Amino acid sequence: MKRVYQIVFLSAVIVIEYLAVTTREIEAVSHSWDKLNHVLAFMVLYVLFLLAFTKLSEKVKITLLLIYALHIEIIQHFIPGREFSLLDITADIIGIILGLILSKLFASRKDLTQNI
Repeated sequence: MKRVYQIVFLSAVIVIEYLAVTTREIEAVSHSWDKLNHVLAFMVLYVLFLLAFTKLSEKVKITLLLIYALHIEIIQHFIPGREFSLLDITADIIGIILGLILSKLFASRKDLTQNI
């Protein structure tokens, strides 16, 4: 099952990366509240990261997701029509925190790791 979580996590990273760097207008994304998209994306990424890579510490997972959030914003700075946004990074951090809280709430479930 861990392999499935790893594939889903990496697939989510690829989709988020595409959405972050594309210059195409994607209706479902552009018609929703941008900050909510960031919160939900990073909440899901944290939970998937937790399930996919059980040997990494919580601190390492959070650090890597923060680096990923910064990476996205730096790339967007150089894409026409996109921009670097500290508010987006803040929304990403909120998503990570919510993912952490969610994982702690469901820690007793057998499908979550023991490293929570």
